[in-house]
Amino acid sequence: MGKFRTFLERKDIVVSAKRYGVDALGAMAQGLFASLLIGTIIKTVGEQTGLDILVEIGGFAMSMAGPAMAASIAYALHTPNLVLFSMLAVGAAANKLGGAGGPLAVYVVTIFAAEFGKAVSKETKVDILVTPLVTIGIGIGLSYWWAPGIGAAASWVGEIIMWATTRQPFLMGIVVSVIVGMALTLPISSAAICAALSLTGLAGGAAVAGCCAQMIGFAVLSFPENRWNGIVSQGLGTSMLQMGNIVRNPRIWIAPTLVSAITGPIATCLFHLEMNGPAIASGMGTCGLVGPIGVITGWNAPTASDWLGLAMICIVLPAVLTPIVGHFLRKASWIRPGDLTLD
Repeated sequence: MGKFRTFLERKDIVVSAKRYGVDALGAMAQGLFASLLIGTIIKTVGEQTGLDILVEIGGFAMSMAGPAMAASIAYALHTPNLVLFSMLAVGAAANKLGGAGGPLAVYVVTIFAAEFGKAVSKETKVDILVTPLVTIGIGIGLSYWWAPGIGAAASWVGEIIMWATTRQPFLMGIVVSVIVGMALTLPISSAAICAALSLTGLAGGAAVAGCCAQMIGFAVLSFPENRWNGIVSQGLGTSMLQMGNIVRNPRIWIAPTLVSAITGPIATCLFHLEMNGPAIASGMGTCGLVGPIGVITGWNAPTASDWLGLAMICIVLPAVLTPIVGHFLRKASWIRPGDLTLD
């Protein structure tokens, strides 16, 4: 057992929640952003402006989602170069065979293929043959074996959530908004979770509401400490920047989370906000305005009510309600001066 542990340490194979649940999942979201998501945005701009070249460029980027995710995950797992490059084929296979739940299939298969690839890397004199052969062989083999089932399960869970949201928009609006919004602020990836579950439609709209409540909420709530730099870094970047402060004082999380429980059902019941773009956009909030752009993507003839609902859910309500709740928390000394200061 001691020799095996030493081997794992030498190969930097770390079986931990942080390595797989934080590092790998966060990297997967970046891979999705750099392929499917940015490709969708470029393609949408091309379709709206009539520039066919942008539509074509966006299509190329979108088609590389599987390889991009796999390479990103492998990079986060500290794989050697031969393993990293071999992941392009693995990601393509897992994403295609996983169907609608392809992102989750890529996530699971890539972790196993990457760790096996690391285990054999540089252990033989013909490493240039052995490492890619093992990595690709195990990765694509597992893709055929696991990906269809993983994809179907993820798709089924996502469909259940979306079905439940259409049947119980008020309750599910709260649940989805709060959970996805909190996932956005936690050091895990709400975008990857939404992509893995193919969360779109009304449930996707609730997810957007929760993410925006966290990002805009923290940006405005922390304005006395962080001023305009905080508005930009949190409102257009990520509320995850507050994670260290949340650990020190969890009560600062009350205001944006409570607001997400308010805006979620408003999004589903009053404005019927739906995610029309890729599922990953449901978990992005106002990061680069990806969430709102994903909602706009499916609009054919938007009305004033559509624009009003989008603005209210994504910006106005979080910006107004969060500091109101925060005011009472400050008066109760649950939030103290400096608690929201970013390093």
